[in-house]
This record gives sequence, C-alpha cells and structure tokens, in this order.
Amino acid sequence: MKKVKFIIATVAMLGLVSSSAVHADGFAPGEGLYVGAFAGIGMGMVQPKVTTEGLAGGGAPETGSGGEELGGTFEATDGGIGLEGIEGGGWLGYGYKMGDLYAGIEGEIAAGDVEFELTSDVDVRISGTTANADVISVTKVEATKEWTGGMFGRLGYYVNPDTLLAFRGGVLVSKFDVRTTGSTDFQEDFYGGGPSFGATLESRLAQIDPNLSVRMGAVYTDFLTASIFGLGDNVLDNNTEGVSGHDSEITGSALSARIGLTYSFFDVNSLF
Repeated sequence: MKKVKFIIATVAMLGLVSSSAVHADGFAPGEGLYVGAFAGIGMGMVQPKVTTEGLAGGGAPETGSGGEELGGTFEATDGGIGLEGIEGGGWLGYGYKMGDLYAGIEGEIAAGDVEFELTSDVDVRISGTTANADVISVTKVEATKEWTGGMFGRLGYYVNPDTLLAFRGGVLVSKFDVRTTGSTDFQEDFYGGGPSFGATLESRLAQIDPNLSVRMGAVYTDFLTASIFGLGDNVLDNNTEGVSGHDSEITGSALSARIGLTYSFFDVNSLF
C-alpha cells in the first residue's frame, strides 16, 4: 500500500514538473491557473426614492406649523448621490489560450471605503405621528460599501503573444453599512447585487518573470432597484400604510477602475 501511495505522489510531482517544463518560457497573460491582487478607485451613483406618509390617525393629512402637509415623495430624478473611495482586493481564475483567442473564468473579492453621505436642512420623517408623539426623523444618511465579491466569465483576444484584451461578464454582490442621524440614530447592513461587466488589458512582464503580468481595467455594476421598508428595529413597527411610516427604494450603479498584477502558475492540462 505504501508503494502505491509513493507511486501516486511521484506521478503527481512529475505532472507538476512537466507543467513547469512545458511553460519554461512562461504562461501567456491570463493563461492557466492564476492569482492576483489589485488596487483602484471606486465611484458610482445612488438614486433614492422615499414616499412618506403624513396622515394622522383619523385619516386627515397631518400638517406642519405653516399648514403644509408633511407627507410626500422625495426622489433624485436628475443625477444622484455620488459614491467614491478607494478599494483593493484579489483575483483567482483559470484561463485557456486557443491560438489568438482566450476563454476563462474568474472570481474576485474587494474591500475599501467607497461611501456616500446625504444631509438635509430639515427633518425627513420616516415614521410616527405628532398626535402619538412617536415621530422618527432623520437629517443625515451615510452608507459605506464594505466589500464586494462575485464570479465572471472571460472572453478575449491576444493582440500579440504578450498582451491580452479581455471582456468579462458576471454578477457582483456588495455589503453596505448604512447609518442614519436624527431623532434616533440607526445602523443596518444591506446587501445589493446585480449584473457586472468589465474590460481588461493585460501584458506580460517577461523581464521580471515570464509568468507575471500587469493588468489594467474597469468594472461596471448595476445594483438594480432594492426596496427598503425599514431601518432599525423600531421603524417597521410604526410603518402603517396611510397613517405613518415610509415606502422607500434605492437604485444604484458603481464603476471601479483598477490596476494590478497576476501570476500564472499551473496548467490543468498537464495532468492529462
């Protein structure tokens, strides 16, 4: 039995050695199994829409000190709120070179401090009524994109033996830490995701290492539209249609520009 295990281990080692021998002149950019790290700048737009109920318990419109109705809709229809910050992360993938054509699959994870902040000169009521003395309002909303991760398929073309132009499509999911400041401060974690597309240009750094490449690219993500019916433990309890509370939704998108390094180190075909 020990001899069998020794033979299996020897064959595996020979496979790895033969893989290195086959690619003694280096992998093409993105070829084989590769890992990488990147840093970049993240930016984007967020478009919120908040419909608040301004009705008292009896059904009559609740009014402010100037006689104005307190209920209404706030919506960013032109432009939006800017997301910006830095981020860094890593890639792990496998690519196959077919002459001048390329196909592969890749996963990534990134973290950073991409955030936005929205402030208001007046209180924005999100639940409660004056009659019941349970009004909850906010004057500032902050959100930080803590991390992003997802999977992509990649298709590309080798401009020359040392340069790969590739396009990718897949899905990215992000975690947002949302905080509000107002009559009561709240904190909540939200997860948003959607289709993501990107393009990269990758060139081999043969003078440093034949398996090392530098990559530049950009990734766009559409976070679609997500409904947010409450923030904090107490808001949902006061969210009563036609009486108090709010019906909120948020639409967003993000763009990230990156530069990084990838290193190819193994070809699965060498095992067969």
